[in-house]
Amino acid sequence: MSEVNKEYKRPDAAPPRHRGPGAGPPGMMMPVQKAKDFKGTLRRLVRYLRPRQVQLVLVFIMAIASTVFSIFSPKVMGKATTKLFEGAYGMMKGVEGASIDFGYINNILLILVGLYLFSALFSYIQQYIMADVAQKVVFDMREEINGKLERLPLKYFDSRTHGEILSRATNDVDNISTTLQQSLTQLITAIVTIIGVIIMMLTISPWLTLITVITLPLSFVVIIGISKRSQSYFIGQQKSLGQLNGHVEEMYTGHRIIKAFGREKQSLNDFNDINDKLYDSGWRAQFMSGMIMPLMMFIGNLGYVLVCVVGGIFVTKKVIEVGDIQAFIQYSRQFTMPITQTANIANIIQSTIASAERVFELLDEEEEVAEVSNVLAKQEMGAEEGAVEFRHVKFGYKEDAILIEDMNIDVRPGQTIAIVGPTGAGKTTLINLLMRFYEISGGEIVIDGIGITDMKRSELRSKFGMVLQDTWLFNGTIRDNIAYGREGSTEADVVRAAKAAHADHFIRTLPLGYDTVLNEEASNISQGQKQLITIARAILADPSILILDEATSSVDTRTEVQIQKAMNSLMKGRTSFVIAHRLSTIRDADMILVMNQGSVIEKGTHEDLLEQGGFYADLYNSQFSEEDLPEVG
Repeated sequence: MSEVNKEYKRPDAAPPRHRGPGAGPPGMMMPVQKAKDFKGTLRRLVRYLRPRQVQLVLVFIMAIASTVFSIFSPKVMGKATTKLFEGAYGMMKGVEGASIDFGYINNILLILVGLYLFSALFSYIQQYIMADVAQKVVFDMREEINGKLERLPLKYFDSRTHGEILSRATNDVDNISTTLQQSLTQLITAIVTIIGVIIMMLTISPWLTLITVITLPLSFVVIIGISKRSQSYFIGQQKSLGQLNGHVEEMYTGHRIIKAFGREKQSLNDFNDINDKLYDSGWRAQFMSGMIMPLMMFIGNLGYVLVCVVGGIFVTKKVIEVGDIQAFIQYSRQFTMPITQTANIANIIQSTIASAERVFELLDEEEEVAEVSNVLAKQEMGAEEGAVEFRHVKFGYKEDAILIEDMNIDVRPGQTIAIVGPTGAGKTTLINLLMRFYEISGGEIVIDGIGITDMKRSELRSKFGMVLQDTWLFNGTIRDNIAYGREGSTEADVVRAAKAAHADHFIRTLPLGYDTVLNEEASNISQGQKQLITIARAILADPSILILDEATSSVDTRTEVQIQKAMNSLMKGRTSFVIAHRLSTIRDADMILVMNQGSVIEKGTHEDLLEQGGFYADLYNSQFSEEDLPEVG
């Protein structure tokens, strides 16, 4: 199964923040992931905000100012309504001198325009400052994550899918960014609005305020009831959506295999089954969540009716004015909105803290063993370049499962060392230890007379050039891919390396030559051509030690000859470690290490090992049996 599919099915993946077709109304978002340690993660997230306390205080002040100006507006508008009503009522009754005071009303309107303008201005300043704060916080967080990923050992990446790591570095950080920039200011505004509106409603009429507040419990009962019913449908919708996305991704990446085996109909049937489930759960989820707004409006309208009836009675008894009723209805509308918004924001914050927890888990991962010194290690006098020695090396991927007990290897400069053995014998493990991708549990590995733990990792790895069976080329020109081998390479260096790798000819036959852009998977050139480019890259790097994983197993015979010639040019005068699958290609190696279950069980030249008639002889002879199998593991 592909990594994308794994990522979609991960139960702890952060939920999407966009509000597309799969999202319900406010307060009815998808089920959110809950943090294991909410308080601890929240405290840690707040630390990122501490250096920007002054800006946050300004945001808080601006939010209060913006909300206060908007809260006062209905009260002021009520005065205009009262004045208009009194004038119109007096004219209807024929009161002498009765008229509508348009001058007063115009003044009120000007005040209202000023209030709304100031409210908008303060809101703009608040959003501007908060955007700066949020982006700086996630900028710092992304820098930390990037630095952390560079310091993490290879075992971290080996034990997790790429999708999971990318999700923490991108989706979870974006989740935090969105919450800081939008939800935090909305939360402040909502709280200030609730408090301000209650105060303004109480100044108009405590009894009408009580009527409005009484409708709230009924609203919460409706929200909770529908949420519980729709929760399972939303979970089913997300699960089906993940399955659908995973299915489409797998079918797209494997479309050639699907066509080759004639499984198009089965693929379509599988898609239709998942799509039907998604439709069913999505329809039910949207129907249930869609009921909440009509019901909330119904309850709200009941409150408005009660307010109007009771308010009308109060007006007749001259307890309040007509404009106060109009203002109160506006306040009651303002009152319900931030409460629903707060419930929604609480849901989002829960999701954000879970995202922050996942990011902090990444930042807390155990790093590579620290560098011993920042000073480059100096080669011992008389030590030749390319000498490698394993001294009583002990290693296990887990402490209780030792793979290599006591490995001793002595390689002289310029020798070609072939490493053979069945699958799982430890061939790749030996290379991982040599490159210090994993730390040894005991013993010592010495290169050019210096222990690898006494070198900087960058210095150690600069001694190696790697040509692997799994070619890696990035999206860019052929020239850029070859020049990747050494910083500051010139055009002449690139061409010289390509010629040495027998790649220059085929490159020049391409329409754009060295300027040919390789696509994302470099599928616009053949497998053999990819391998020649990687060899040219290694030649350009000019390392003292080579690591070669058998690169000819998936190419035709003619291309294999070309690659073998290029590899021979590359290996000339260099210490080379060759992981061999085809034993016929390593007959001329200076030393062959036969590995099994993490130990070197035989070592010697090809002829010596055949004469011994042991494990290697059996492996070699099995490749020339009746079946003539090309690979051993």
